[in-house]
Amino acid sequence: MYELNSKLKKLEPYDPIEGDYKIRLDANESYFNLNEQLGDKISEEIRKIPLNRYPDPMAMGAVKAFSDLYNVPEKYVTAGNGSDELISIISSCFLETGDKILTLSPDFSMYAFYSSMYELKVETLPKEPSLQINIPKVIDYCNNQNIKAVIFSNPCNPTSLGVTREDVIKLIKNVYCLVIIDEAYMDFWDQSILDEVENYDNLIILKTCSKAIGLAGIRMGFAVAGETITTALRSVKSPYNTDSISQAICKTVLNEKELLKKCCEELVESRKALHDEVSALARKYVKLEKVYDSVTNFVFIKTAYGKEIYEKLLAKSIAIRYMGNYIRITAGTKEENEAVVKALDEILDNMTKGE
Repeated sequence: MYELNSKLKKLEPYDPIEGDYKIRLDANESYFNLNEQLGDKISEEIRKIPLNRYPDPMAMGAVKAFSDLYNVPEKYVTAGNGSDELISIISSCFLETGDKILTLSPDFSMYAFYSSMYELKVETLPKEPSLQINIPKVIDYCNNQNIKAVIFSNPCNPTSLGVTREDVIKLIKNVYCLVIIDEAYMDFWDQSILDEVENYDNLIILKTCSKAIGLAGIRMGFAVAGETITTALRSVKSPYNTDSISQAICKTVLNEKELLKKCCEELVESRKALHDEVSALARKYVKLEKVYDSVTNFVFIKTAYGKEIYEKLLAKSIAIRYMGNYIRITAGTKEENEAVVKALDEILDNMTKGE
């Protein structure tokens, strides 16, 4: 009888929150549905697509729009079916079975997942108690433990914290391994190193359209690297890894520079407002132990009562992310922020009175 191999036997499918909730603040999505403003332009582009033909294998329309938006030469950009596909390609092709890859903890769980599926040896270096990354410690670990690649998000999901541009460059310059920086949330901060890719032969930067760009529904991501790595990435990816419709939507939206800038600025203001309100609750209720400073579009909170808070919010039709001793709340519209803060206040008040 056929049996799954050992690395598959205990796996369970990814389990996002399911159900119909009035307020969804669990997935760090943008609250802007750009189809409302750009629907006619998007529809016109889609109508032009010959659906009987394969898509552009290099997604050059979307790549050019990305290049123009971020001021990065097209020759350094590779399109992927979301950042997840690119992480998978890098794990499977740029490293070999048994190679060591370093992840940091806490961080995005899929880095370790894909690495383990491709039979890499995943090493995990805990962050400082403050949840900040200790760059000298990472450098020492990489160089002394024969690490072939290090990968982390900057700013970080889930901690909402960031590493400065200066410190990231220090890391790249002082290690022998491949450095993969996931800048999924960098649109909300000002410490990107996109302009540095041509200066280093060991650097890959990942970007996504799912956060500030507001295109989580179409699965488009980009890898930015020097020419040698980019040539390799374009060679090993699937020939038609992004479909024509996603390419057309991505190109149309990325060309709307002023609209995207305005949306991003509003998302940052929403996060600041949410952070201030939740911080006020933390001063009022000791059950919220710490609210971390954020350079993303979400707020990260330390609390031993996360599961109870999460479940009580779900009962009020508000979805957030529960992560053990932490909860994560995406910045929403003004009305959504007000609703979640009001609900949190009520829940924490009732929990305090019930003691």
